[in-house]
Amino acid sequence: MIEKPLTSVDVEFVTTLHGDEPISFVVLMQPRGDQDRLLRAIDDVALGELDDAVHEGEEPEGPAAEGPAELALQHSLQSLRNAGSTAVGQVVDDHPLDKLKGVVDEVGADEVIVLTAPHYVEEFFHRDWASRARHKVGVPVLKLFAHSE
Repeated sequence: MIEKPLTSVDVEFVTTLHGDEPISFVVLMQPRGDQDRLLRAIDDVALGELDDAVHEGEEPEGPAAEGPAELALQHSLQSLRNAGSTAVGQVVDDHPLDKLKGVVDEVGADEVIVLTAPHYVEEFFHRDWASRARHKVGVPVLKLFAHSE
């Protein structure tokens, strides 16, 4: 599960987690809008990214975020394929944890990787995607912090 496009560092990291073993990915892209704008602004302030906090209201959310999310997903899938992995995916805006559980069951996934920016407030209260997924999917959930390029 991702919330922004994978960087080259992210792709290298997730494709080498298991050595030379062939890996396939089912990527679920969570568009902006499900997270509370105030919590994102608090996270920006906690990270010292004051400019980002000021501009939180300008970021597309809900239906307006679907187009950018689809582009981010396609970029990420192509990057994983270019690294030699099999990758499919979809943008998920309704009930992402239910969809994640369904995908895990359908493909017999060995693990789930949640690649996200730090969300300090949500993590503190265990309301971040990885914490919530651990209680839902029935396989190990690895939480990684996304890189910036």
